[in-house]
Amino acid sequence: MRYIDVHCHLDGDCYGSMDDLFSRLADAGVEKVIAAGYDLATSELSAALADKYPACYFTAGFHPTELSKYHEGDLDRIADLSRHPKCVAIGEIGLDYHYPDTTDKPLEKEMFIRQMELASSLGMPIQIHSRDCAEDMLTILQEHRDLLSNGVLMHCYSHSPETAAILEKMGLYFSFGGTSTYSGSKKPRRSLKALRMDRLMTETDSPYLSPASQHGIFPNTPLNIPEIAANMAALKEVSLETMTETVWANAHRLFPKLNN
Repeated sequence: MRYIDVHCHLDGDCYGSMDDLFSRLADAGVEKVIAAGYDLATSELSAALADKYPACYFTAGFHPTELSKYHEGDLDRIADLSRHPKCVAIGEIGLDYHYPDTTDKPLEKEMFIRQMELASSLGMPIQIHSRDCAEDMLTILQEHRDLLSNGVLMHCYSHSPETAAILEKMGLYFSFGGTSTYSGSKKPRRSLKALRMDRLMTETDSPYLSPASQHGIFPNTPLNIPEIAANMAALKEVSLETMTETVWANAHRLFPKLNN
């Protein structure tokens, strides 16, 4: 069985020894992980991890809640990082309206579109963060479909099954993590059940969103991918082997650099 974590964060010191983590991942069958950048510093750090560990790939981009760190010219540096042979996507980018008192919606929309334009110009897929913003997210994606031709992953999908159906018809992919292992997470679980197998991927969003067996434990790590994959297989009523091989194929189709 071979597993992949298509979205995790490996910055910070909460994991202890990275050498030990990647050794344990290999033992657990988690053969590849994608470390997601959320600002310039973490994008650069993720690139350094990808240089050091064969199992590690990365994304580069600015998360909507991290835009206070952005300086003009930083997207040029993101573009430089994107040319790295193990940079698989521009991300994570998107919208986040979870904290209304501090959310600058016009700025988030502007930077989201600018990064989509950057990805399109570079021929890169994108990884999207989307929280509490379903209507605006759907509108932007529909209005800018011309920027989506290199592929899109909706990471840690949390909107409705109805929105998922629209996005699926547009050719998007969806990854699910620890939240989908909780019976109370109705929208992710209903969406997962309804989506086609060829749209699905596994992620952890480590160090956050631990799965049910690790409830309350920090950090979550990519070592929990087997539990997430098993839960997804159960929800889709397929074998674990079918789920893992389908996810592996989906990830390598969306992110061609995973084949490097």
